[in-house]
Amino acid sequence: MLIVTIDTFVDNHMEIFLYILVGFLAQMVDGALGMAYGVSSNAFLLAMGIPPAASSASVHMAEVVTTAISGSAHWRLGNVDKRLFLRLLIPGVIGGVIGAYLLTQIDGNLIKPYISIYLIFMGLVVLWRAWRQAGAEKNIETWIQPIGLFGGFFDALGGGGWGPVVTTTMVARGNNPQLTIGSVNTAEFFVTLAESITFIITLGFLDTGWIILGLLIGGTIAAPLAALLTKRLPHRVLMIMVGLLIIGLNVRTLLLLWLN
Repeated sequence: MLIVTIDTFVDNHMEIFLYILVGFLAQMVDGALGMAYGVSSNAFLLAMGIPPAASSASVHMAEVVTTAISGSAHWRLGNVDKRLFLRLLIPGVIGGVIGAYLLTQIDGNLIKPYISIYLIFMGLVVLWRAWRQAGAEKNIETWIQPIGLFGGFFDALGGGGWGPVVTTTMVARGNNPQLTIGSVNTAEFFVTLAESITFIITLGFLDTGWIILGLLIGGTIAAPLAALLTKRLPHRVLMIMVGLLIIGLNVRTLLLLWLN
């Protein structure tokens, strides 16, 4: 009887294993590099035909748990600059709430190509970051709040973007990569929580439980492992792979929309 039940579950819910894999890989990259969980996950979900609002909501609801685990791991490992964390926190939350509300007020089919274009741009940002030669650390502290505001806004609107916008911008300016990644990941928990609450208030509880569960399982497994890799992982090759993957998935989405 148990075997029959398991077989039935597998037959009816094969997608959950894909969601688990997506969640695991995305969180490994995000926790280690400070970016690409939402961008990667959302790119996969959009390519599978999930509507933009449902996709972004699912990703962020799963991220509430994974970012909590990732942020606490970074905190314990000393990867967090408390001053930077606090300066990103409030602007990021405000931007996330505005972006989440705007997404729920727009027809998903109309905005889908624009989100794909945005995600392709984020993929190019990741590739650019991979090829950029790191210079001396400058620890520039100007424009941190606007960076957090725009990072939160585009994160909610595109289903991902907090890391690519905030981490990429700050590291590119010369800030310490380790502390930037840890601080951005820790602040992301609060940004994601605010976005998820906004989605629930405006959309209600969506019928995307299997997506959220799969992303949650995969991301929870990967989160503490990814934090350990932050100081040791060779970033360049992995970032190139992530950037190419994001671009490829969204070029496919745009081609399918154009052919239809």
